[in-house]
Formats: sequence, C-alpha cells, structure tokens
Amino acid sequence: MISSPGIGSGLDVSGIISKLMEIEQQPLTQLNTKEAKQQAQLSAFGSLKSVLSTFQDSVKALAKPALFNGYKATLADTTAATVSTSSSASAGTHDIEVQSLAQAQKIKSEAFATTDTVIGSGSLTIEFGTYNEDGTFTANAEKAAKTITIDPAKSTLADIRSAINEANAGVTASIVNDGSGNRLVISSKDSGLANALKISVDDTDGNHTDNAGLSKLAFDASTGGVSNMTETVAARNAVMVIDGITVTKSSNTINDALEGVTFNLLKANPGTTTTLTVEKDKSNVEAAVNAFVKAYNDLEKTIGNLSRYDAANKQASVLTGDSTVRMIQNRMRAMLNGNQSAAGGINSLSELGISFQKDGTLALDNNKLSAVLNNPDKNIAAFFGDIPGATTTSSTTSQAVNVSDSLISIINQPPTFTPGSLAVNISQLATQGSATGNKVAELSITAGFLGTGIGANNKLDLTIDGVSANITLADGNYTAASLAAEIQSKINNNTTFSNAGVSVAVTQNAGKLTITSSRYGSASSVQITGGNGKDDIFGTPAQTAGQNVAGTIDGQAATGSGKELSSNGLTLKIDGGSTGNRGTVDFVETTTTTSSTAPSTPGFISQLDQLITGMTRSDGLISSRMDGINSTIKGIGKQREALEFRLEGVEKRLRAQFTALDTMIASMNQTSNYLQQQLANLPKIGE
Repeated sequence: MISSPGIGSGLDVSGIISKLMEIEQQPLTQLNTKEAKQQAQLSAFGSLKSVLSTFQDSVKALAKPALFNGYKATLADTTAATVSTSSSASAGTHDIEVQSLAQAQKIKSEAFATTDTVIGSGSLTIEFGTYNEDGTFTANAEKAAKTITIDPAKSTLADIRSAINEANAGVTASIVNDGSGNRLVISSKDSGLANALKISVDDTDGNHTDNAGLSKLAFDASTGGVSNMTETVAARNAVMVIDGITVTKSSNTINDALEGVTFNLLKANPGTTTTLTVEKDKSNVEAAVNAFVKAYNDLEKTIGNLSRYDAANKQASVLTGDSTVRMIQNRMRAMLNGNQSAAGGINSLSELGISFQKDGTLALDNNKLSAVLNNPDKNIAAFFGDIPGATTTSSTTSQAVNVSDSLISIINQPPTFTPGSLAVNISQLATQGSATGNKVAELSITAGFLGTGIGANNKLDLTIDGVSANITLADGNYTAASLAAEIQSKINNNTTFSNAGVSVAVTQNAGKLTITSSRYGSASSVQITGGNGKDDIFGTPAQTAGQNVAGTIDGQAATGSGKELSSNGLTLKIDGGSTGNRGTVDFVETTTTTSSTAPSTPGFISQLDQLITGMTRSDGLISSRMDGINSTIKGIGKQREALEFRLEGVEKRLRAQFTALDTMIASMNQTSNYLQQQLANLPKIGE
C-alpha cells in the first residue's frame, strides 16, 4: 500500500504538481495585478476628490460679502486709544482728541484696628446717580437702589465687606491696610458721572448720621449730606473730540460716536490732536485670492502627479490617459480662463492679475490685484458675486365699502364708485304685518258635540302675506301660551304656507293672542278671515299691515322694500335701530404696491462652485467613476472565487492522476522484480 506520492515510483509527484499548478495559476496572478491597478485608481480618485473639495473651500471664501466690506482704522497716536471697525464704517480721516478718561468712583472709610473690628449693624442703601453743580443729587433712573442688611452677629469690617460683595449691588468692596489701619474701600463697578455713589445708613443705634456704629459708612456728597467716608477717586466721564465735536460717554469703550468704529480710550492728552484714518481693508481680499490661487495649483499638481506620463522612464502614472481626469482638468481651465459677464467692470481673472502659466498652474500679480482693489471703478465683490435679478413694481387698486352702523349691512353695491362717504338717514323702520285679538282667547278647543260640529271652535281661516289656507287645532284645554304655540305650529307646518315661504310667530299678552308675519314690509300682512274658532279665539282682531323701511342715502330719497333701502345701485339692509341719522357708508379706494425681484444670475464664484459640486457630489462625475471602479473590483473578486474553485479541482484531478500513475509504476516494478527473481532461478543452459 503506497502512502505517499512518489514512494512507489520514485517520481517527485508533489514537485511535478506544484510546477503544473504554477502554470494553471497564471490567470489568478493576472486578476490580482488587475485588481491592484483598480485599487490604485480608486485611491487616486479619492485623492483628487479631496483636493477638489479643498479648492472649493477657497472658492466659497471669495463668495462672502463680508470679505469685501472690511475696513481698517489706524490711529496715528497708538497710545491714545485702540481702534477697531465693522462693515458699517466709512472711509475717511478724522481729527481725534482725548480730553479725559472715564473713571469709576471710589470711597474709603476711616481706619480700623483689625478686620475683625465690629462696626455696627442695620442696613446700607446704595444708590447711583449724579452730583450736580448746584449741590443736588439726581438718581440714575436705569439703576435701582439696593438695600443690604448687616446682621448684628456678622457686623465686623470683614463681614460687611463680604455682605456688600454678595449683594451684587453694582459695587465691589475691599479692605486696604495703609499702615495706619484697615480701611473699607467701596468702588462703583461702572464708570461715569451718572454712576457716582450715595450710601444711606439705617443704624440700629437709632442715629443714622453720626460717626458711630454703622453710620461710619454713610456717604452723601450733596449739599447738607453726611459723608463719613472719603472720596479717593472721583466719578468722571470720558470726553473726546471728533472733528471738533465733543463726545461725552460714561465708559472708555465708545462704539456709537463714529459709525462702524469702536474706540477703547487709553490715555488722556488734552489739547493734542491725532489723526484717525479709516480705509478699505484689502489684506483679507488679497489673502483670500492668494489662497484661491494656491489651492488651484495644489489641484493642478495633484492631477499632474496622478496622470502624467514619465517619458524618460517610459512609465505611466496611475491615471494616465483617464478620460475623467482630462474632463475635470479641461473644464476647470476653461472656467478660469474664460470671460465673464463684466460685472463690477471686470471681465476675467486675468484683469485681477490671475493668469495661467505654461505648466498649467496659476500665477498671481499682486501689484495688478492691488491696483484693481484701489480703483473705485472696479468692484471685485460684484465680479465674484451673483448678479442681482431685476426688481419690478406693480400697483393694484382695490375698492371697499365700509358701514359705520353695525345694524346696517350692504346687500348690493355699484360696480364702480367714487371714493367718499354717503350719509344714511332713516325716517321709517321696516315693520311686520300682524293680527291681534280684541278679547281674551277661549282656551277650551273642541271639534263640536260628538263630532257633529255643533259648538266647534277648532278651525281658523287665514291669509298671510297674501297666501290663504286654513288650519285645524287639536282638541283640548290650553293655557294662553300653549294655545299660542299650537296655532304657530299648525300655521308653520301647513304645506300651503311653508311652500310659499310663509311663517309666523304667535305670542300672547294678558290672554290676548297676536299672530305676526316673519316678513317685513308692505308685502307682510296677517288676516284672520274666518273659521269656527275665529270669534272664540280672536273676536274681532286688529289687523296691521307691514311697512317698508324709508329714508335717504346721501340726501336723496331711497326706495324701500322690506328692510332693504336702495339708491343708485346701492342696497342697504336696515336691521332695526332708531330713526334719524344712522352714520355713513364709506367708499374707500386702496392702492397696493408690490415689488418682485427676479432670481439672481449666478456669478463667477457660484458657477465655479456649481462646477466643482457637480464633480464631487455623491452622484457626480468622480463618484460615478469610483462606483464603476468598485464595480470592476467586485467583478474581479467574483472571477477570483470562480478561478480558485476551478484550480482546486484541477489540483485534485492532477493528484488523483499522478497517484494512479505512481501506483501503476509501483505495481510494474513489483512485477519486474518478481520476473527477475524467477528468471534468476531458472537452470542455466548447458548445465
């Protein structure tokens, strides 16, 4: 039994199979080489996408309006103040004189032996305000007074200092040892004359103004005031002169004296004038343009490294000849080298000093750029920015009618009118037709004795608003109110009346019934014409016809119909109220002006940004190319799996074949050995 290939035959079976498999594996090596190339291209496009995004950042920086609206301010005497600007500043020169600096008032107490010396208890009320020349004190309306309670158990100098600081009263307290003792120093947190201090004391010893107890901390510099503390630093406003105009402020930081300019005053120098120069800040624009040029050159260098062919070494780069790379490069160069819409008086990047060199990179002539920035006829912001759309204005005139009386409404108005007011005067309000019984109604209603009709009083014949019908009441004993409800129900549910739009309300007063039509005007009437119940229920009723509203509109007699009053195409509905003057109908004409602005046209930067976005976005040019490469790599992977599976079968088959060969040769060797042994044992010829 042969247990290892080649033992029986002496052949190097494993070596033979290994050599044969090397030949069979050549397609797998080719796939690995192809995959490595695809991976290199994938990495290259990733690098290209990254450098394009960096270039896009430099492009977007040029789209910010604030970049071109910057100003810088220079003060000739830098020891007088520091100066900063905002985009609202204006170019120009100004004469500046700093006459005084703002100060916060500080006051000190008498000297005490130690910080643990007990001063006194009660309360301190701190106020802020101005000490006027006439000796009066005017409180600062923007700052409320603050009262601080000093507890007897915490009334030492150190305790009072802590209580003041913890009260957040707009002051700070500290203890200073000047060699003669410990003094309490109280400082206003805010500078300026309006923030001078006044401290009133409510001393528990009952005397609030003597120099004993908590009263030692009283301070009132007004005429007649008590000041047991001493001023060490006076409250003072900052005073500066700008172009001959005196500016007084409570703080040394002044941001509302010269538009767009903030001063931080450092030193007073009365009588000495220095020059402030405010001018456009070109440095930010120049830096942004330089960054733009550098970023593009980095992009061009990356493209070159990825796609250049090394003729000397006859070596191609990873993306040499790639159509996507050529397309990106050509589109970028065409965009940067082309003429634009002449916005801002500039036609192209070359007018800004940006031009292509022979190697495809950009060069910037800073002198040329500076000249454009200094030229008032050139607007670099307009060149880089979007072109605003045209604004159109349209006017619409609308007409409205308003009524001053809430009980008057408009039913119809003329199609056109002249603006103005029409007075409305009512001489007669519209009324409803009615019929009222002249007797107390019989409340026992019957169809007659045993249905014979004898003594019946259950039927009424009526003509309402010109429509005639009869009703039959239910037998029964009623109250005046329930009988009124029965008659109203029977009339309103009668089909002859309801089909004609007739309805009524039936009421009673002291047992007498009244039927009132729901209609107003001369067409409204109620007539009780007969029926066996007429005499019992109504007797001889008083029947009153309705009247139309009457009056004038704009002094002219108007036509009335029910509640409606009409004149010259205007119809009003008068819902009650009183007769006489009823206000006006106002015809108002309003003109509304609207403006609309067309969308802006993308400028140079927007177009360049859109171009780069189209290349770098998830569904853009580069991503599509990378998706294709990834798809190819996945295909190679599948091919490798199939090939490795086939090679596994080939190796298995070769091993089986060579094992069989080995076994056969071993068998033949055994047969050969056996024959040789047999032949050796045969008698030799001649023996």
